[in-house]
Amino acid sequence: MNPPTPLSSFFFIIFTLFITPSISKPPSLSLSTTSLSKSNNSVTINWSGVDSPSQLDWLGIYSPPDSSLRNYIGYLYLNTSPAWQSGSGSITIPLINLRSKYKIRIFRWTESEIIPTRQDHDHNLLPQPKHLLAETEEFGFGSGQGPDQVHLALTGRSGEMRVMFVSGGGKESVVRYGFGSGRMDREVGTRVGRYEREDMCDAPANNSVGWRDPGFIHDGVMVNLEPGKRYFYKVGSDAEGWSNTFSFVSPDENSGETIAFLYGDMGTATPYNTYIRTQDESISTVKWIARDIEALGDKPALISHIGDISYARGYSWVWDHFFNQIEPVASKVPYHVCIGNHEYDWPLQPWKPDWAMYLYAKDGGGECGVPYSLKFNMPGNSSESTGSRAPPTRNLYYSFDFGVVHFVYLSTETNFLKGSEQYKFLKKDLESVDRVKTPWVVVQGHRPMYTTSYEVRDRPITKKMLEHLEPLLVDNKVNLALWGHVHRYERFCPINNFTCGSGPVHVVIGMGGHDWQSIWEPRSNHPDMPIFPQPAHSIYRGGEFGYTKLIANRERLTFTYIGNHDGEMHDSMEILATGEVVNGKITNIASSEVKEIDDGKGKVGKTSYLWYVEGVGVLLVGLLVGYLLGFMSRAKEEVVTKKEWIPLKTTEET
Repeated sequence: MNPPTPLSSFFFIIFTLFITPSISKPPSLSLSTTSLSKSNNSVTINWSGVDSPSQLDWLGIYSPPDSSLRNYIGYLYLNTSPAWQSGSGSITIPLINLRSKYKIRIFRWTESEIIPTRQDHDHNLLPQPKHLLAETEEFGFGSGQGPDQVHLALTGRSGEMRVMFVSGGGKESVVRYGFGSGRMDREVGTRVGRYEREDMCDAPANNSVGWRDPGFIHDGVMVNLEPGKRYFYKVGSDAEGWSNTFSFVSPDENSGETIAFLYGDMGTATPYNTYIRTQDESISTVKWIARDIEALGDKPALISHIGDISYARGYSWVWDHFFNQIEPVASKVPYHVCIGNHEYDWPLQPWKPDWAMYLYAKDGGGECGVPYSLKFNMPGNSSESTGSRAPPTRNLYYSFDFGVVHFVYLSTETNFLKGSEQYKFLKKDLESVDRVKTPWVVVQGHRPMYTTSYEVRDRPITKKMLEHLEPLLVDNKVNLALWGHVHRYERFCPINNFTCGSGPVHVVIGMGGHDWQSIWEPRSNHPDMPIFPQPAHSIYRGGEFGYTKLIANRERLTFTYIGNHDGEMHDSMEILATGEVVNGKITNIASSEVKEIDDGKGKVGKTSYLWYVEGVGVLLVGLLVGYLLGFMSRAKEEVVTKKEWIPLKTTEET
């Protein structure tokens, strides 16, 4: 071959410089660390050299790192970084241990490539990974960091406390505990379990988008606990590492006081966008409860979460986020749950009677109760077969005594009709309560028996609950019935068959964190607007996120609603040992419906006297009678037993 001539070399240079397209240098992507030590440690992702940055450029989070580009667990847009328009920026993300390494990738996404049908639960468009710009090296959690997702539960037996946690390897782990952080001289082993993709019943729980390795679930029971003592504990092993050291106060069955924090429908937050709606407000709920637990000192307490727990909906890693989020409180006090539609419901569930065909749908995301059943272990041995490979669904209905209160949990997702195993349990349990030992009985379930929500799909179950369950609650003098599902707080009077005067006080406490709000009854003259501030069918209805607190002794049970915006009480009532229900001090009753009274000790409260009845004439008579009775008795506090519905003004969201 002849050597190139000077002229040919010249033309080659000209072609290279002016005709051949220039190859741009790819963006650079780096990490602040490649080894994280504990869940919720943060990593900072830095990038530079992104040409012509776009509002749609995005960052994908992948675990395992070899996941398909479409199967990210979460994403963030690069424009969340203040300097993004320069083509450079950084984002810091706290990550949890998913027992697999991570990889971060950045993508270019153009408007012409938007797929309208690819949306999340909020109808936000899911970004498409067609144009990969850069990716990081693999990174993750170092070995020996120990287990996490630690949470406690009562066993129903005296002198015991259950502790559960998750590890990556499933090797032998133990619980060490004792009377001090340096005196954990007792040790118990743990039972280990897990579930597989094949155990899930439907998508996305059993497909490549939703499924992730759930790890190994450890279950140990600390025994021979002295009542009312503070114990310190940690979980893990020398080989695999240890958790942080936690502490709790053991229950005292002879205690004259019960303290509990209760809510439903809380969910969890994630530090990135994902395929489903997550619940940022849940952060505040956990924060305020942590404050209240700290203030208790050495008093035992428990948390009750009545259904719709994590809202994972089949996306496995959301459960991991949930348990890491509640660990600061669930590692200190027992965390008790009952099943909701978002843990269980799927198309082929065994119990779906004809009257409920549209009631029980696909809310569980194909989980069919499996993560719920194995990640928690509640007292009792209730279970129902799934009719599939999935293990039986557990933690359906159970009860236990805690101080002076007998707590009962039931399942609104499985058969509760007369003749069912659940009905038999509930009847026998309520009839056998020792009211000398536990003078108060609190029943809890997910879907409400009473609510002013106008959601028509729930009406069939409400009708069946009133027909089959309400007589059990009334006949056995249940004091308080708590429900979730409707994402509001709403308190009713003592009620039986829609009539005030006797029966349990029903309260909807589904305001724990999920921001989808209920459909309220429309106004007759404005069908597009709900009744404001509320219909005359409840004592108090509030739209603020929060939780409730129960404090009971042998003389009274006090129940308060605490709002997340300020951590203060927004509603309160008391049930006295005599059966009377005290409305408590309420400051937002319309001025025409209240009168200030003095209790004889210099304490002034606002008390309602209106009886809700049909007709203005009877209303005025009721007002007059109530006023005279209040004047004659100079009542210490207003009692709403045997009164009718009282409309109160509250702040509503539409």
